[in-house]
Amino acid sequence: MQSHPPRIPARRLAIALALAYASLPSWAQSSEKSLAEVTVLGTAEETLKQASGVSVIGAQDIEKHPPANDLSEIIRTMPGVNLTGNSTSGQRGNNRQIDLRGMGPENTLILVDGKPVSSRNAVRYGWRGERDSRGDSNWVPAQQVERIEVIRGPAAARYGSGAAGGVVNIVTKKATKETHGQLTVYANAPEHAEEGATRRMNFSLSGPLAENFSYRLYGNANETGADGTYINAGHQAPGFATTLPAGREGVRNRDLGAQLSWNLLPGHTLDLDLNYGRQGNIYTGDTQNINSNSNVETLRGQETNALARRAYALTHKGKFDFGTSLSYVQRSETDNTRIQEGLAGGTEGIFLAGTPAYLSNQLEDVTAHSELNLPLRGRFNQMLTVGAEWSGQKLKDPSSNTQATTFGTIPGVSSTGRSPDASAHTVSVFAEDNVELSPNLLLTPGIRYDNHTQSGANWSPALNLTYLLGEKITLKGGIARAYKTPNLYQSNPNYLLYSSGNGCVAVSNGTTGCYLQGNPDLKAETSDNKELGIEFKDGGFAAGVTWFRNDYRDKVQAGTTPVGIITTTTAVTRSLYQWTNIPEAVVQGLEGNLRVPVNTALDWVTNVTYLIESRNKTTGDYLSVIPEYTINSMLDWRVSDTLGALFSVTLYGKQEAMKLDYKGKPVTGTSADALAPYAIASLSGNYSLSKHLKLGAGVNNIFDKRQFRAGNAVSVSSTAVYGTSGGAGAATYNEPGRTLYVSLTSTF
Repeated sequence: MQSHPPRIPARRLAIALALAYASLPSWAQSSEKSLAEVTVLGTAEETLKQASGVSVIGAQDIEKHPPANDLSEIIRTMPGVNLTGNSTSGQRGNNRQIDLRGMGPENTLILVDGKPVSSRNAVRYGWRGERDSRGDSNWVPAQQVERIEVIRGPAAARYGSGAAGGVVNIVTKKATKETHGQLTVYANAPEHAEEGATRRMNFSLSGPLAENFSYRLYGNANETGADGTYINAGHQAPGFATTLPAGREGVRNRDLGAQLSWNLLPGHTLDLDLNYGRQGNIYTGDTQNINSNSNVETLRGQETNALARRAYALTHKGKFDFGTSLSYVQRSETDNTRIQEGLAGGTEGIFLAGTPAYLSNQLEDVTAHSELNLPLRGRFNQMLTVGAEWSGQKLKDPSSNTQATTFGTIPGVSSTGRSPDASAHTVSVFAEDNVELSPNLLLTPGIRYDNHTQSGANWSPALNLTYLLGEKITLKGGIARAYKTPNLYQSNPNYLLYSSGNGCVAVSNGTTGCYLQGNPDLKAETSDNKELGIEFKDGGFAAGVTWFRNDYRDKVQAGTTPVGIITTTTAVTRSLYQWTNIPEAVVQGLEGNLRVPVNTALDWVTNVTYLIESRNKTTGDYLSVIPEYTINSMLDWRVSDTLGALFSVTLYGKQEAMKLDYKGKPVTGTSADALAPYAIASLSGNYSLSKHLKLGAGVNNIFDKRQFRAGNAVSVSSTAVYGTSGGAGAATYNEPGRTLYVSLTSTF
């Protein structure tokens, strides 16, 4: 495999290495010191979680305004967070996932208890970057969450591939030494009958098994109904006048989780985690190009795809005289079972004719991670972290490599019997140091080296700083390189997509139709992430503003320049494209937060995100279709010891449509239509009926501000207008209307 040399400025790398090396002489002096003398200084990870671009959602926050099902519903209320489709094309537009700082869902790394979750990688990756996936934010029931850490900017780079936008770490409740249990039931009732309702129930049980053993067990059953067939009728863009854009799919969740915790020695714990989750859809008629056939119509309301995930993890945490350690090994298996879909042109993503035939993709993920935290005494008080990691993925997809090369033979690629297997692994080492240069100045340098079997070597230096300007004002800044390796579809030469013409970029050689082929020589995507923030705190009052900028390089997308010409047996020529790396792009913006304690019982909390720019530097087009600004404002009222209320408003700014279609031509007509600003207001509360029984209730979207899906971003109904006049612009998703909910939680 091709290995690519490091591409970072030598001066920046030298600075990062020198700062890490500066701590080494102090090790000899500190080896005889006790750990207690220096634990006042936290690890680099702990310090980075105090960076400006980090937000934390606690269990109480979730209790005040619980999501109907998916945790993304509450994560979206944090600064820098939006929900977007996986692609700017608007295909699969209602599969909205977490998008951090406009970098797209594929650059959001999801962790559960610090361990990666990537089941969405079992879902086929489309020509424009589409996946028929809801993402990975719905594997943990809301009631089992201790907190959610939303880590943006330079602080996220330490987590490796996939964190260029940021990290969402879902931390679950742990096994306890006393017996506790919980049972929660939840139901909501949309005002509009054509919107899907939710019913769910979950339980947890935790306690001791023996003197040094404890356990935790939870289960969850949820059903969120599908939107009605005609929910978007009358709202279609002109290019979709003869089709009907589908609403939101329903989902049935089944989750089981168990943890066994063993205090094997003083200061040492060993946790065994076993988790199973299944997410099955309730089909609404959605297809990739919003086409239809008899199969599509007859399968409405049925389960056409399901993801089943099994995860096994063993984690050791230790305290030694010389420091602390964290080590874990995790294996996860995902089965993606779905009805076979077409892979060519207008039939891409649509069910094949005839009796539905289900096939399963199998994805295996293995991660082994170990790190040491070493307190050091010398001229500066320090906490050095060193570690190593091995991660690997194997994908077996028997359906996506079945497309024959009957439209022309590609050299080196068989027309039948191509291997369904793809795999890659990464070996990583990292070091970071938390250095107390003075009582007011904390410096956190770091460096990470990753070597991927296909995209080669990558260096990720980082430097973060915290400076106390006084007792109330703190200045925080950082710069780090984040990266993302190509996925197993983009790098697999056996994965082919075909278009008979409309899907191809126009070329001058007279070709008709084209292939898109995986490319094993892709480079990793990289992003130089910077942020600078200032915070003011005085008692309960807090205010801050953060500027961020991500300079994005080598983004992987479908190529626009043919890498070859194929001649068929009938002398017709086809173009061959590959996935390729594009030049530079940039995202920058501002995040602000304000907390005002109105009185002892009432807090006003607001955060603001403003996007200054998001553009491909070559074409000038946007990277994501997200609001120009987002404002989340909440009034948290503790009415009494037993009653609490929360009023929240979210204002979404104007959402611009993409400027260009995939052929690079300016979009016109409705394809250029923006989505006007709109606001969603909600009211929720909870009341303790007794010590062990709590009632929750609320109204989401009080003023019934709905959004309707008008189609995909561009029209696919006619070759003459493709991408230029009949598309939906930015109106590619549904926002549900007014909905009442009630929940009841019993604890002991």
